[in-house]
Amino acid sequence: MTNIEDVAAWQLCCGCGACAYMDPDEIVMIDTLAYGRRPRLRNRNIDVRANEEALTVCPGIALRRPGTARPGIIQDLMPAWGPVLGVWEGYAEDRQIRYEGASGGTATALAFYGMEQSGMYGTLHIRAREDIPYLNRTVLSQTKEDLLAGAGSRYAPASPCDGLDMIEEAPAPCVFIGKPCDVAAVRKVVELRPRLKDKIGLTIAFFCAGTPSTVGTLAMLRHMGIEDPGSLISLRYRGRGWPGEVTATYRDNGAIVSRTLTYEQSWGTILAKQRQWRCYICPDHVGEFADIAVADAWHQSIRDHQPGRSVIIARTARGKQFLQQAISAGYLKAEPVSPEVLPACRPGQAPYLGQLWARLQTLKALQVPTPDYKGFALFELWKAELSVREKGRSILSTVKRILFKRLWWPLGVPPLVTAKKSEGGD
Repeated sequence: MTNIEDVAAWQLCCGCGACAYMDPDEIVMIDTLAYGRRPRLRNRNIDVRANEEALTVCPGIALRRPGTARPGIIQDLMPAWGPVLGVWEGYAEDRQIRYEGASGGTATALAFYGMEQSGMYGTLHIRAREDIPYLNRTVLSQTKEDLLAGAGSRYAPASPCDGLDMIEEAPAPCVFIGKPCDVAAVRKVVELRPRLKDKIGLTIAFFCAGTPSTVGTLAMLRHMGIEDPGSLISLRYRGRGWPGEVTATYRDNGAIVSRTLTYEQSWGTILAKQRQWRCYICPDHVGEFADIAVADAWHQSIRDHQPGRSVIIARTARGKQFLQQAISAGYLKAEPVSPEVLPACRPGQAPYLGQLWARLQTLKALQVPTPDYKGFALFELWKAELSVREKGRSILSTVKRILFKRLWWPLGVPPLVTAKKSEGGD
């Protein structure tokens, strides 16, 4: 691969935006319909090896698992879960933050504590675009109100790393919230940008099952009976109760109307089927590279619209200290729990990583471009977690995906999102 567009062409891009931060004069992030946020070279005629730093920090083509030598790591969890120093379960003490958040408001509460009590200048995260609510933009929030405007999961393409310059230019350290691949990119970026490293005060990742494309969101809107996406006023995917509903507010012949879908209807039926290819071969859906990782407490019984609860993992000494301080200061109500909560919360984690080893080997055998992962216990989990039948199925399903997703051929320039506001009136 000679430049960052090759990564996108071979469907290995995560859409994190780190490349655009590293080389803003040459790379810009664009919204594509079928594949999500993607880098585009400003000079399309480039024909020599370029953007070497951008390729170096790209989590789509290479990842090395965080080291295992940290004091306090629970070694039994390392193969399937990465570095774990402790596990908590809880939620935001602030009722509004808990209500607005996707699963207990934990990430928002931690960021709010950092800004109010721990000297953080702001929090870099994503929120909906005001002009096109089904797309996302990167923001640096400095108030509770701004944090709340971005609370709740966004099952749509996002590139929070394209805003790392805002952290670099900030007068004090900041919190970074993103998907596991976004945080992994930050970990790689700071190795080349010492000035940025000093400004990353804390990284928070949330468990992620993959990023649906914009095509997925538009299909979801059509399922809700909204044919004109330009009529949207706002779009929420989660929050305001747990697990929360998709809520789309739009203009219909002059009236303002809202429609909803359950989490199962939106994610399970529509959005999960539109995930980008790189998510199917990702070794880190659980935020291994972050200081703190948060997840839904799916092991708990769930009633519609009940207050949310989070599982919280401290992955670094910095993250553990920060988490304990936020609890002591009254920003989080959380208690330590047994590490056995993790496989109960996400029972498919170890088998998935075993399947991933077979997928990668199949891709390599068939000469399909494949990411370079080091330090992950994929082969060990393949041996231990999968039956003979499951091992065979993981190989055959990969062959089918190679054909269905056209992984033997690089993509051309994908269609862009060209949405415009509806002319239906205010």
